[in-house]
Amino acid sequence: MLLAWLLIVSGWPLAAIAQTQEPGPPPLATELPPLPAIDPARPTLFLIGDSTVKVGTTGQTGWGEVIGELFDQTRLNVVNYARGGRSSRTFYTEGLWNRVLSAIRPGDFVIIQFGHNDPAELFKTTRPRGSLPGVGDETREGVVALTSTFEVVRTFGWYLRQYVADARARGAAPLLCSLVPRKIWKEGHIVRDEHADWTREVASTTNTPFLDLNAIVARKYEAMGPEKVDPLFADEHTHTTPAGARVNAESVIDGLKAMNHPLTNYLLTQHSH
Repeated sequence: MLLAWLLIVSGWPLAAIAQTQEPGPPPLATELPPLPAIDPARPTLFLIGDSTVKVGTTGQTGWGEVIGELFDQTRLNVVNYARGGRSSRTFYTEGLWNRVLSAIRPGDFVIIQFGHNDPAELFKTTRPRGSLPGVGDETREGVVALTSTFEVVRTFGWYLRQYVADARARGAAPLLCSLVPRKIWKEGHIVRDEHADWTREVASTTNTPFLDLNAIVARKYEAMGPEKVDPLFADEHTHTTPAGARVNAESVIDGLKAMNHPLTNYLLTQHSH
């Protein structure tokens, strides 16, 4: 609170900070969307993440929007509560995670995928959503310009550990999934993202199943080549078409099978082998 106090004492009210923020895209809506009806007679798979999991933009599709088609939903509920524009930090601080937690029951599953929006501004601009790099316990304190509120920002790994611990406390089985890669080529290879390494590290230290979607999809893209990969994207390098989302969703299934994850017991017959 020291920074906030100094700003007030100096005669610069917190509300004035919002007027100094850098120009950019409009702020993201922070109202909490409702959860769908969930059948309590069967377990639920919850998906949390960003727009690469659930977009909500015409022509763009996240992998979480199609993966339900690969599961037998007469035996498993699939709830995609991912939300565009969110980071590991803002999905937590906006209350989205608390809404998921309120619906989790023992025996449920949670797939957690973040990283695309974490390397962003911490306090300035109209979309202050960044987390600190790494997996340590470092913190940064400041006033969020958009809301004039004081916040302690943690590392990417800290937020992932919170999701894992909270899910387990509710009796659910968390799974950490590295972010899907962007369509960025370098010397014939898709560039891997360091957030995938940090996700792996958190998975290791918390003894949580880890699905390296970043690597699985990157290898597929490299095998396909740029000409075949281009049509899988609806923009320059981040958001996929329905066909691209299908590739990523099937890659999640590939990862589940490779680790013999219990979720494979709920796959439709044609995807279970």
